[in-house]
Amino acid sequence: MIERPVARNGVSVVVPTLRESANLRRLAEAVRAALSGSGFEWELLLSDDDSQDGSEELVADLSRRLPIRLEIRRGQPRDLSLAVLDGIGLARFDRICVMDADLSHPPERIPDLVARLDGTCDLVVGSRYASGGGIEGHWSRYRRLNSRVATLLARPLVRCSDPLSGFFAVDRRALPSRGRLRPIGYKIGLELMVRGRLRVREVPFRFRDRSLGASKLNRREQLRFLVHLGRLYAFCFPTLLRVLSFGLVGASGLAVDTSFYYGLQRLGLSHLVARFLSFWPAVSWNWWWNRIATFRDRPAAPPGGQWIRFAASSIAGLLVNFGSYWFLTGFVGFFAEERLLALITGVLIGSLLNFGAANRYVYGAKGARTR
Repeated sequence: MIERPVARNGVSVVVPTLRESANLRRLAEAVRAALSGSGFEWELLLSDDDSQDGSEELVADLSRRLPIRLEIRRGQPRDLSLAVLDGIGLARFDRICVMDADLSHPPERIPDLVARLDGTCDLVVGSRYASGGGIEGHWSRYRRLNSRVATLLARPLVRCSDPLSGFFAVDRRALPSRGRLRPIGYKIGLELMVRGRLRVREVPFRFRDRSLGASKLNRREQLRFLVHLGRLYAFCFPTLLRVLSFGLVGASGLAVDTSFYYGLQRLGLSHLVARFLSFWPAVSWNWWWNRIATFRDRPAAPPGGQWIRFAASSIAGLLVNFGSYWFLTGFVGFFAEERLLALITGVLIGSLLNFGAANRYVYGAKGARTR
């Protein structure tokens, strides 16, 4: 993160804002009430996505008696995560508390979160789902289901009951460099926990709905969350996701192969000729989708040579597939009786060989050249 002179016994409350002027006076007073007697020196830093809603004038008035400042992100994409990162970089203190402007996160819990940054953890999450936490107000069944499903999707990435919480305290010195982060959307806490591999502790709190202003959560932000989640899964489980993607592409290639096989026979070709010809469009299909999906992060190679290598590895995998089936059914009594299992085993062995060859030689460094 950005290196700045800091005061050690203090906390910067970083709040991303977009058209939140209706809440800023109440927020500032609530933060003051929470921290004035806490023993911490403090500041309230608003990282604003160029709201143009009167926030500048309001903060200028508040700053005459409170340690509050507004940093406007002009000429940049409006993005909550990026606003938080900019605020963290500009903060006066190393201990940072991130929260929303709408008072859904209770400012009175800020001292509890910050006090637990005692050297045994790097990030303290305010959790709705830890024992003692909860949600105040009426949430529809859809909203509760949406929150729970999103939380369950994120849980494999980090040990935390509420990994999507936007209310957390963090020690800036434990954060990864800005260049290692790839946030998108509004779940910056999850990004920091996962890519920073931070030690996490939880503090329960009760979430309450905003009373003023409008929520920025919409379908577009939910889709951006799914994209973000996919990035983090790829970061945490790169090999597993690559294998799954390779398998899905292979399954779709089988559908292409079968379609050509029957289609060519309808045109009058024999089943043997149809079988030979249908292999090639399936290989081309698999090569292309693996190039743009499974191995999209690899340097691009000239397509002609890469396709030849992929076709060669596919033929080798097919021969291994057939050879495994022939050996198992011919020399292993169990598989002689259970030929379907022998077929599946042959497919798995051949597919693993295909993946290994594709990963190492077709789309790997040996076969790749930067565009």
